[in-house]
Amino acid sequence: MTITGLRRARPGAIASRRSLHVLEHDLLVFRRGWYSYLLSGLSQPFLYLVSMGIGLGLYVNRNGGVPGGVPYLDYIAPALLVTQAMMAGAFEAAWPIMGKIHWDKTYFAALNTPIGALDLLVGDLMWIGFRATLLSVLFLVVIVLLGAAASPLVVLAVPVAVLTALAFAAPIMAFAATQTGDGGFTALFRFGITPMFLFSGTFFPIERLPLFLQPLAWITPLYHGVAAARSLALGQVDPVGLTVHVAALVAVALAGLWAGRITFRRRLVV
Repeated sequence: MTITGLRRARPGAIASRRSLHVLEHDLLVFRRGWYSYLLSGLSQPFLYLVSMGIGLGLYVNRNGGVPGGVPYLDYIAPALLVTQAMMAGAFEAAWPIMGKIHWDKTYFAALNTPIGALDLLVGDLMWIGFRATLLSVLFLVVIVLLGAAASPLVVLAVPVAVLTALAFAAPIMAFAATQTGDGGFTALFRFGITPMFLFSGTFFPIERLPLFLQPLAWITPLYHGVAAARSLALGQVDPVGLTVHVAALVAVALAGLWAGRITFRRRLVV
């Protein structure tokens, strides 16, 4: 039996504190270019909100606005916060993870230490959670500066955004461990992530969609993240609905973690 084989995770184990060393490595890499990351983290949400919330919002508000008379900027701000975290989590879980396995072999080098396959999975998930948190906090700052925070509960949209990012990242990491080329990711983003971004209630209520498409929107993780964050940001919280949205995101994230536990071991443990 190889050394890697001896480090198979115990049945039922999630990970060990060695995952923190994986996170530490990612943070050390991040330290080299943190300033550019912060600059883009502030400029992108500002441009999004000004162009969509204020620019397009002028026309939307003049023509009846969104249900409840909510200003369009207030309506899309929490949704864009969530979708930006989702996009960041999805991207970070795709090409970079496959690169560490297939191109750069970083994971295989790490496996020559006490770190195991499950530690790599959980450690990089924590890194994605950190990135999503930082992005979401920066986005929240811009929302507040633009006066788009209708309720103090908007701060709780940050953990919702992070949970949404993890709900996408975990399954995509599981998928990435099975790939040897980037064709699968191209199809995933073109036919999955992008349509979800457009039709999960980000820019308009899903009730405006054709009836046959509405159930498809309801089952997407992004819809639950957007709906939960928007209800908090607008101060229109339905405790039962919020619980359902959060539970759906947790379920998808845990399912992805379970799938990743399988695919990472199959790909990395010999």
